[in-house]
Amino acid sequence: MTDLASTRERALAALREQTIELPSWAFGNSGTRFKVFGTPGTPRDPFEKISDAAQVHAFTGVAPRVSLHIPWDLVDDYEKLAAHAADSGVAIGMINSNLFQDDAYKFGSLTHPDAQVRAKAVAHHAQCVDVMRATGSKELKLWLPDGTNYPGQDDLRDRQERLADSLQQIYALLDEDHRLVLEYKFFEPAFYHTDIPDWGTSLLHCLALGERAKVVLDTGHHAPGTNIEFIVVQLLRAGRLGAFDFNSRFYADDDLMAGAADPFQLFRIVYEIVRSNALAPQPWDPAGSGVNFMLDQCHNVEEKIPGQIRSVTNIQQATAKALLVDREALTAAQRAGDVLGANDVLMDAYSTDVRPLLAELRESMGLDPDPMAAFKASGYAARIAAERVGGRQAGWGA
Repeated sequence: MTDLASTRERALAALREQTIELPSWAFGNSGTRFKVFGTPGTPRDPFEKISDAAQVHAFTGVAPRVSLHIPWDLVDDYEKLAAHAADSGVAIGMINSNLFQDDAYKFGSLTHPDAQVRAKAVAHHAQCVDVMRATGSKELKLWLPDGTNYPGQDDLRDRQERLADSLQQIYALLDEDHRLVLEYKFFEPAFYHTDIPDWGTSLLHCLALGERAKVVLDTGHHAPGTNIEFIVVQLLRAGRLGAFDFNSRFYADDDLMAGAADPFQLFRIVYEIVRSNALAPQPWDPAGSGVNFMLDQCHNVEEKIPGQIRSVTNIQQATAKALLVDREALTAAQRAGDVLGANDVLMDAYSTDVRPLLAELRESMGLDPDPMAAFKASGYAARIAAERVGGRQAGWGA
């Protein structure tokens, strides 16, 4: 039986090192196919997005990076944007490409039958790599929306061959200290087939590319009932889990706040990260095995900064519970065939109220123990609502 006091101290130490990356697009207006709702104080440019993201880090202490999305976050001077981020207390994280909002990509981008369209899609990633160099980012994230709606619309094997060739060209653009993380999604926007529908397809392409190509797992990109933590284990075993996009779903790719729909699933996923010692070191350390914890969410009806704070604290709670699992007791029960005993060990940790532990962590970091209440009391939301009048509010471009 593991000593509770030592487990608690190890948990605090691990939580102190944990970081969670925020998406710039979470701070702009987003919505559904039916409506995009505006909010007073919504950022009008990438500089204001980063300012808002910095608020999440200021009150949680664990969100020091902001992902950018190109072309949504195009600016004239990326060194100036990176300097603004540094002045705000954060840094630029992953650079996300966009292959789903150009008319040329109607029938595919990296898989398109027309070589000129594929070349355009590759050139877009060269642009993204330039942004990486200017901002100090080390990771390029690629989600491929390509697919078909009808049987016979295109040749499935040919599309995979085109994709492999396009990915090789993109991988060759990267510097030696850069990584490519390749996302997958089992359906949408195409409905008959998707060119990278699952972790196996993504992994096969990453293995063909090289050691600096890894899989990114979006928790909303699976069929109902999928055992996501099993996928996590397999990718960790292969050393190819590069990052998460954490969000919640009820039906499809809902992009709701992390832990909102199924907090127990979030706990199970994070436990496998902890069990595989992949919570640290940081993912951009070439010698490390760490996995980049990222958020990918659209706050359609809730306030954006509080929505990100809630997601960060939900992930912290899941991580704290995972760190409190009595691993020795769990292993003993598993090896003895004690089914209920093993389940009890996991459920004891999951049922633990870790909010006091996280409050202690924040106080030790010089932060308010209640990030949400502290943000509300700061007056920041009222201030930006008054200041950000005029101009065009940022959105996700749909």
